[in-house]
Amino acid sequence: MVFGGDERLREQVASTLKVMAGELFVVLTGCVPEIIGDDIKSVVAEFSSEGAPIIGAETGGFRGNSYWGYDLVLQALFRDVVKKSSTTESTEVNLWGIAPYGDPFWRGNLEGVRRHLEQLGLRVNSFFTTRDTLDGIRHAGSAALNIVVSEVYGVGAAVLAEERHGIPYLSLPLPIGPTATAAFLRAVARKLDLSGPTVEAVIAREKSDYYKLLEPLTDCWNDLDLQRYAVVVGDANYAGALTRFLADDLGWLPELTVCTDPLQEEEQQRLTDGLSGLDSGYEANLVFETDASQVIHHLRKKWPAGKGDTDHNAFSPAFVVGSSLERELALTLGAGHLSVSFPVANRAVIDRGYTGFRGGLRLTEDLISSIVLGR
Repeated sequence: MVFGGDERLREQVASTLKVMAGELFVVLTGCVPEIIGDDIKSVVAEFSSEGAPIIGAETGGFRGNSYWGYDLVLQALFRDVVKKSSTTESTEVNLWGIAPYGDPFWRGNLEGVRRHLEQLGLRVNSFFTTRDTLDGIRHAGSAALNIVVSEVYGVGAAVLAEERHGIPYLSLPLPIGPTATAAFLRAVARKLDLSGPTVEAVIAREKSDYYKLLEPLTDCWNDLDLQRYAVVVGDANYAGALTRFLADDLGWLPELTVCTDPLQEEEQQRLTDGLSGLDSGYEANLVFETDASQVIHHLRKKWPAGKGDTDHNAFSPAFVVGSSLERELALTLGAGHLSVSFPVANRAVIDRGYTGFRGGLRLTEDLISSIVLGR
């Protein structure tokens, strides 16, 4: 903790610009410089006024979690990097809402959504994948629509982009599997006034492939009785998205959904409303709990533990879809377990993703593999 740290920052930025060839430098604050009161904004402004490619964002951890910081960095990009455009490209969209590394499957998830948007004839700028460039970010102001595949993360950046660049936005749940993805594509098509027959043709083709690939599994599914009660534990993106997929597409029974993010009341309401009308008619039980050790207590409110009563309706067979932290919960319940939401410490992830039609197949594959493992 060094008072006057902004002067040290000034020295560091100056020396970095001399020895490193970077297209964009980003200064982020932690808790200490913000508590001390270091003025990073003025330091960044000094170098920026001299033509240096540098921006800053105040991301002290006591203000919120890493997803909040992700939103602030996006806001900084739209405020200081994205160029104002006098024209709008009708087939160009920006895509975000999936935080790099905050979502262990972020690469695959962004590519899964991008693939379907490209099927609609759209050009997609998703900012952070291997296919994206800084030049693409600079020209993001010409997009016809900002698509936020989250009901929480990145919405602040979308609001700022609309105010500064006049780009409307659409905030939608993370689309996993055929039901959610079809709804996602139709919502985008309506917002952009795309051809209805074209959209429906894409959905029909993808659905056909999805169920043809899934069909050979049906004998195994029935013979092994692979339907499960489920507990879903995840962040604001995954909690609802996984519940929708399990109930609407897989035919499982998600008895409890726990969102572990600290959310504002209006954000909680947004997620609750999103699970109030599942296509399957299944009634979701969503709770907000930042302490993952309390999940078992929320479950016991609905499913009390049996005490040797043979007539007791046991929570079995069961499965826990969450993070690596829920492995202990799964062991307690005698349930299967798959790590999907952060943190994932027991899987190697390169570009695997669960979004879209193909993502639904991958998730089905991983869930069933977890059940039959060791047979």
